[in-house]
Amino acid sequence: MRHDKKLTIKDIAAAAGVSAATVSLVLNGKGEISSVTRARVLEAVASLNYVPRVAKSGSAAAATLRFLKIAKHGHTVNRDHSVFISDYIDGMSSEASRRSYKLEIASFEGQPISAVAETIAGAPISGVIVLGTELTEEDIVLIQGLGVPTVFIDTFHPIVDANFVDMNNEDAVHKVLARFQEQGFERIGFVTSHVDTTNFRLRREAFFSNVDRLGITIDPADILSVESTYEGSYLDTRRLLSDGLKLARCYFCTNDIIAYGFIRALREHGVSIPGDVSIIGFDNLPQSATMNPSLTTIEVSKRKIGYLAVAILDEIINAGEPQPPVKILVGAELVLRDSHDAGNSNGTATLLRSGSVADQLISSSSARKA
Repeated sequence: MRHDKKLTIKDIAAAAGVSAATVSLVLNGKGEISSVTRARVLEAVASLNYVPRVAKSGSAAAATLRFLKIAKHGHTVNRDHSVFISDYIDGMSSEASRRSYKLEIASFEGQPISAVAETIAGAPISGVIVLGTELTEEDIVLIQGLGVPTVFIDTFHPIVDANFVDMNNEDAVHKVLARFQEQGFERIGFVTSHVDTTNFRLRREAFFSNVDRLGITIDPADILSVESTYEGSYLDTRRLLSDGLKLARCYFCTNDIIAYGFIRALREHGVSIPGDVSIIGFDNLPQSATMNPSLTTIEVSKRKIGYLAVAILDEIINAGEPQPPVKILVGAELVLRDSHDAGNSNGTATLLRSGSVADQLISSSSARKA
């Protein structure tokens, strides 16, 4: 969206339906602002391409970092995930401010990656952080080849010469399957999606590798594939149930949005959760704690991923020589709620941690393409 006049905090406040003071607090990482309100503000910032002024007072003109929120097809980067993405922005904004950078937020929906790349080449920016959720390996190589210091988040490619900060899907899915196994479930199902995103693929791979690791036997009939949006997941699950789907005793859903649609369809079909079917999601979106039943799910610190991306970018920008790629995986926590733990009927969340955050740092200057 283009604007003839320079946007102000008041414009963002009007778009988000909050006060200018609230916008200021969100952009500066201050105050006790709810995740829902923060998400509305950051969604308005992204959609209007507003440039927050986060330079420290009295300092020289701050260098600029640009965050690219890219939705190629919108099946995963959409309003359902606005809170998820706002947490990334929150972490970036606070760390950018701490390191005396300005942070720009640019939103792209349905545009070819070549057009996105054109906005970077020659731009007066010091570095770029790219939301890689819906990007292919070819997209990443194209952006990386522009020569601008770049970090990709919410995606991971072990043999691509680029910088990545992502969640540790292998570790997270292991926690889910180990929990099901500990609870004595013998028939474990998986609700995946045919939508092509790297994290979905990594979770599918992690599911099968951890099934082997834990010695679990899976019936192929218990692997379901649905659309990745809430409505799509709901409708696809309804069709499966109408076609006579015989449900497993428990399911791991690739993300919370898919779990929401899956649960809605099951309950309409008369299935009790967790009495008949136990369900675990992935993302720990705010609605997961308030829905009925509340959703057991995987929590990964999106703020941590955001601030690590800025920290890596700052090191690259200030390095005196070319640096090898940095690839960081942030570990997960399993948040136990009612959709899995029938004994936890008051909706209170319990965290199962493994060393808090397990970061895997891999540096390679000579990674070869397969």
